[in-house]
Amino acid sequence: MQKQLLSSLPITLLLLLSTLRSTEATIRIVIGTCHASSYLTGKSGFCTTQNDADCCQEGQLYPQYRCSPPVTANTNAVMYIGSFSQNSDGGSATACDGKFYADNETVVALSTGWFNGGSRCLKNIRINGNGNSVTAKVVDECDSVNGCTADLNYEPPCGPNAITASPAVWKELGVPETQRSELVVTWSEVLSS
Repeated sequence: MQKQLLSSLPITLLLLLSTLRSTEATIRIVIGTCHASSYLTGKSGFCTTQNDADCCQEGQLYPQYRCSPPVTANTNAVMYIGSFSQNSDGGSATACDGKFYADNETVVALSTGWFNGGSRCLKNIRINGNGNSVTAKVVDECDSVNGCTADLNYEPPCGPNAITASPAVWKELGVPETQRSELVVTWSEVLSS
């Protein structure tokens, strides 16, 4: 079985693996994967379904991620729509500055690993998708560990490669309102000048 697995791996990865004398965790980082660290048992409650929000189901298990894939010049992600305004599907005020943002502001939340304890707070990122690009400010964490609570709108934890983006980000990317739910994008950090 192991021989069969190795024969299907690309040559470059085989060479890399043959030169590594390290733990599985290090190998995961090298090849850019992130696996669920545990599972959260869902609790249901009042969930605002604005912007097609997924709501937790009582007793369902949801994966929790304490990591995200490595950030590169073109980091792959899945972008979801969300509002950062008061009384919206976003739940509470943003983690970075405790504020709410109007839907016409280009702001995002990054999954827990990319949020990195707030190290990207109030910094800009460049998002590429739908043949366009936009600069957006990181204002919140798309929590990949916690979920199914009132302050998180009774939504499950985010995936490890998630970006929640305001309607303004979607508009700048040229995505019609009727198609704003999920989009594969790439993103990168915008360096300060």
